[in-house]
Amino acid sequence: MGRLTGGDPSLLRRINSAVVLHALRDAGSLTLTDLTRVTGLSRPTVEGVVEGLAEAGLVAECAPEEGEARKQGRPARRFRFRAEAGHLLGIEIGSHRVAALVSGLDGRIVGAGAREVTETADADERLERVRLVVADVLESAGVAHSSLRAVGVGSPGIVEADGTVRLGTALPQWTGLALGERLRRSFSCPVLVENDANAAAVAEQWKGAASDSDDVVFVLAGLSPGAGALIGGRLHRGFGGAAGEIGALHLLGRGVTPETLLSTTDEPLHPLDEQAVADVFARAKEGDAGAMRAVERFIERLTHDVAALVLALDPELVVIGGWAAGLDGVLDPLRHELSRCCLRPPRVTLSLLGEAAVATGALRLALDQVEERLFAVEGSVTARR
Repeated sequence: MGRLTGGDPSLLRRINSAVVLHALRDAGSLTLTDLTRVTGLSRPTVEGVVEGLAEAGLVAECAPEEGEARKQGRPARRFRFRAEAGHLLGIEIGSHRVAALVSGLDGRIVGAGAREVTETADADERLERVRLVVADVLESAGVAHSSLRAVGVGSPGIVEADGTVRLGTALPQWTGLALGERLRRSFSCPVLVENDANAAAVAEQWKGAASDSDDVVFVLAGLSPGAGALIGGRLHRGFGGAAGEIGALHLLGRGVTPETLLSTTDEPLHPLDEQAVADVFARAKEGDAGAMRAVERFIERLTHDVAALVLALDPELVVIGGWAAGLDGVLDPLRHELSRCCLRPPRVTLSLLGEAAVATGALRLALDQVEERLFAVEGSVTARR
């Protein structure tokens, strides 16, 4: 393809189409006169762009608004963005469940579902569960598989750009798994694989507790905590995708693992045994002295790990998610520790999305992928009249 210039008519058409499509997507519905005013484009340009977008299936004419229908004479033609022209899928792959969300091109969720999976399931069995939950969600939402425009996936582990899990100790057979390649066999659209904590960070800024913050640390708190960070509103993955792996901090001269800290016996808990963890916290709430000491040790380690990340990144906000978000008393010790050791302590709050955070973030990543194709254009030329 030759070099595009500011006078290239095909570039101008793409710019104008993106401007009009943005306006319709954001406003709900607009008349041609509205579009001329909002975009700054001429009436003939708007008419031509709308016609082209309608032929592409992205724009449709809709009924006049109630007030317009009552007026004498023919009401102005009104157009809307066709969110149903395609669909997006967000998938979470976890140790005990897989989940999926499906939305239209506007990001509004139209279907959701989940299936349990055992912590010992191998990679093939876990991916089969993913296939089944996707089929469930698409069928219940009445969405054709061929309608999918992009798929986002949140997975534990250090994920490379092509979706390969370079290191994934949380799930059996996950290290070295070509997860992106495996999943792309099932879809005829782009598939993006992201670390689960990173996906959750994106979700909290999109629809959760971090909607008003651009510098955010999301902590996926558990026996092996991980974190995702947004810096200046952009996801920070690090050079090799390993940013935020605070679960490895115990290796730096602090050899006692979190599963040992939380144990009330001489044997460490299994990292994926959520029921054993729940039992320890339940006994602590009932006043069991040994369980209370174990929970205190765990919270102390968690606060130290988060403090290390805060000192490095200086975020405005820390969001705590994962199963530890449900712990009584986790916020006060964390706030105290951060105020003690940080020059500028951030705000600390709990996730608003709960267990839906990872799949929601994966859906947002799929939406970003589609928006790049729908709205992004080459060059920095602005819309022309």
